[in-house]
Amino acid sequence: MTIDDVPLDGQTVLLRADYNVPLTDDGKISDDLRIRASLPTIQALLDRHATVVIISHLGRPEGRDEKLSLKVVADRLSELLDKHVKFIDDCIGDKVWQETKRAAKNSVVVLENLRFYVGEENNDEAFAKKLAHDSSARYFVQDGFGVVHRAHASTDAITHFLPSVSGYLLEKEYTMISDAMNNPKRPFVAVVGGAKVADKIGVIKEFIKKSDQIIIGGAMANTFLKYRGFNVGASKVEDESEVLKGIYDAASDKVGERVDDLIQLPVDVAVAKEISPRAVRRVVPVSDIAPDDIALDIGDSTIDAIVDIVKGAGTVVWNGPLGMTELPEFAHGSARLALALASQPEITSIIGGGDTADFILKWDSKKGDSFSHVSTGGGASLDLMAGKKLPGVESLMDGKR
Repeated sequence: MTIDDVPLDGQTVLLRADYNVPLTDDGKISDDLRIRASLPTIQALLDRHATVVIISHLGRPEGRDEKLSLKVVADRLSELLDKHVKFIDDCIGDKVWQETKRAAKNSVVVLENLRFYVGEENNDEAFAKKLAHDSSARYFVQDGFGVVHRAHASTDAITHFLPSVSGYLLEKEYTMISDAMNNPKRPFVAVVGGAKVADKIGVIKEFIKKSDQIIIGGAMANTFLKYRGFNVGASKVEDESEVLKGIYDAASDKVGERVDDLIQLPVDVAVAKEISPRAVRRVVPVSDIAPDDIALDIGDSTIDAIVDIVKGAGTVVWNGPLGMTELPEFAHGSARLALALASQPEITSIIGGGDTADFILKWDSKKGDSFSHVSTGGGASLDLMAGKKLPGVESLMDGKR
């Protein structure tokens, strides 16, 4: 059920958003995607004259930490809504109850960082009950897609105390990613990058079952190349031979001897002698990586091959950068893939959250609108793609009505 299925008109609504936004060293918001993504749900509730009380977390505080206060988020939300947003410097307690009780219809209140309390991550029932009572809420709306893969007080236990439904962002994320995985336009191409194979075992195995081709890039490509017998020099690698054996066995079960057509590895890489802004990009075939070379991006021939594959795709799901995008010299592969997808709007392009979304939002002058969907959730999007159950979604189905 979503906010369209319950009588929220004039009610006080407790809204769980994901405002875990990146901050600069001086405490400013460096990327407000997650705040902007929450606006359709908030505006729909305001249009129904609801009082919207928003809860979220920010960072990983150990107790109260003013550097991780949600005040900066409340201020940015006020600018985006062009409307006063009241900030309360706690998320439970008498002050919260008094202020939310007095809050006018068609108003927005942001409460303080949930993780200032250990009860949040412990999925504590007593803390969740306080959140429900002290916010004066009649309904709970889950719209923080980036946190629904966790069973926390504000994603799971809270649904035991309030009728609980989905907001528009959660509905969109769940629908877009599930449809891309389960009912894609063919050919379906999966692009998997990033550093850790271990983080993406589940999603790679799911891609083997469901996609037509898998492109491997990023630092994890080094681990795959080493497993396939290449010397990767001083590149970052993981000891995941058993995991990769399982991946290749699954691929072999699907396509027989054509595993290298299904799982595409780089044919060349961009290397350097050091990881620094001074590093000089040099492209070499994967068979010619020197002992002191560090592979930091895919090479030019691999980039061209990926662009050709993508041009013929119906659906592309991309999770993980293809190189060390923090260094412009080693962002070529990711930038070329982004351009190929952005210039072909007929392709359904799903960009996974986390580092991939961070890169896309810096690259794209349209703030992500050049793609079909840019996810706000890193771990949540990975788990959903891998076919795992999401506690924060399951609890909506089982919650109080």
